[in-house]
Amino acid sequence: MTFRYARHTNNLEKIKSFYIDVLGLELLGGFENHNHYDGVFIGKQDENWHLEFTQSKEIVNHIFNEDDILVFYPNNKLEYQLLLEKIKKHSIEFIIAKNPYWNENGKLFLDPDGYRIVISHLKIN
Repeated sequence: MTFRYARHTNNLEKIKSFYIDVLGLELLGGFENHNHYDGVFIGKQDENWHLEFTQSKEIVNHIFNEDDILVFYPNNKLEYQLLLEKIKKHSIEFIIAKNPYWNENGKLFLDPDGYRIVISHLKIN
């Protein structure tokens, strides 16, 4: 099974830069003016998942709560540490999660749209 998480944004370039430059994901493809939408596919090559972000003239009003979280599991301790360093280098602040589980098992921060992301150390060998 292949997984795609699709989300609309008001600032496609900022989101694209964040997920590529900060989180180290890759631009897998994109499109322009497809039925009045522009979009990008971001993930990792040879994985069965990716994120899709789209933008149109419609202004998005994001509605989510504190338990709506994207969770990323780095493959090893070095990758985990490098991600945390990149996040700090870009002056992105870590925040306290509502669910204490994520405070114990990772670091929580916001993407440019205000969605919560956790980088978790749980699956690191």
